[in-house]
Amino acid sequence: MTGDLTAGASDVLDLDSLLSDEELAVRQRVRDFTAQRIRPDIARWYEDGVFPVELAPELGELGVLGMHLEGYGCPGRTAVDYGLAAMELEAGDSGIRTFVSVQGSLAMTAIHTWGSEEQKEEWLPRMAAGEVVGCFALTEPSAGSDPSSMATTATRDGSGEDAGWVLNGAKRWIGLASVAGVMVVWAMTEDGVRGFLVPAGTPGVTATPIGRKLSMRASIQCDITFDGVRLGPEALLPGAFGLRGPFTCLNEARYGIAWGAMGAARDSYEAALAYSQDRLQFGRPLAGYQLTQEKLVNMLVEIQKGTMLALHLGRLKDAGTIRPEQISLGKLNNVREAIKIAREARTILGGNGITLDYPPLRHAANLESVRTYEGTDEVHTLILGQHITGLPAFR
Repeated sequence: MTGDLTAGASDVLDLDSLLSDEELAVRQRVRDFTAQRIRPDIARWYEDGVFPVELAPELGELGVLGMHLEGYGCPGRTAVDYGLAAMELEAGDSGIRTFVSVQGSLAMTAIHTWGSEEQKEEWLPRMAAGEVVGCFALTEPSAGSDPSSMATTATRDGSGEDAGWVLNGAKRWIGLASVAGVMVVWAMTEDGVRGFLVPAGTPGVTATPIGRKLSMRASIQCDITFDGVRLGPEALLPGAFGLRGPFTCLNEARYGIAWGAMGAARDSYEAALAYSQDRLQFGRPLAGYQLTQEKLVNMLVEIQKGTMLALHLGRLKDAGTIRPEQISLGKLNNVREAIKIAREARTILGGNGITLDYPPLRHAANLESVRTYEGTDEVHTLILGQHITGLPAFR
């Protein structure tokens, strides 16, 4: 397996011709990193339920943390560069791409977009280097797709400009919370939803990893409780008012997912293709049978279409013209198709496909989580439905 969709017969549409030399170089650097640092150990990490936190500084050195952000030690790359990196990392595993997404698209974007100069200087350089891990605490036990109903509260602690805050509530499914050096926490205040920076070790904060997962096993998701957590006035993200704050970050993550899902799909397809060419049944390779070829062709068609869609979104984003409903279309389509591809690839592998010796079923399980977070299929369907009809149908 070359791990290279865009080479030879697998790139029917010649998508490489749409990429610059620099974009191809970025892709190759991340692809090489994935081959050297993720593929050799990912089956063990997944089986043991371990997130390799030691990769954080290496990913920082690779230049993929806060990749799209400018200044404060951030790489300042293009949206397409970031998308290509997300695709290569998720070809390794969704859990690794999720770390990069939580760190850069969510936590760092929140600080970069809505933080004070002091907050940016304090946190962003260390987060870009992978020295500090961040998390993004929005989802709650009873508020997933509807963050406007969040029950976590932040109340004023005193009066005047020097008044701090008291944080109470709970969050669930928060990636990396137990290893985070700083949490971006969204809470309801008397002025609506606001964002707060909560450093690790703050009294009253408890982050507990969620166990017994059947998906995203090489990753960390946590329950968090906030019990009378006292914060100073400097904890408030001054620029974030209302749900526009977290939604801006979510759209950054959703964009990366549109690319990443195609990486998982491509890796599943390549595993099935290689297996079908080597595996003999009834005296000939599986790849020589019409039913197998139909499966492979259907997979490749959707990968090519999905990759072209992701690239189009990246060009729109770099031009500053991308709209939320376009990101929703990309996330909805590409994750949905990637799950189908991973499942179909498993069928070509037969019984061997249910082992961790091969990646498709691991990718399929991970993609069930990717399908759920940063907006479920249903949420993105309703976003698009409202766009095309002008009628909101969320309630």
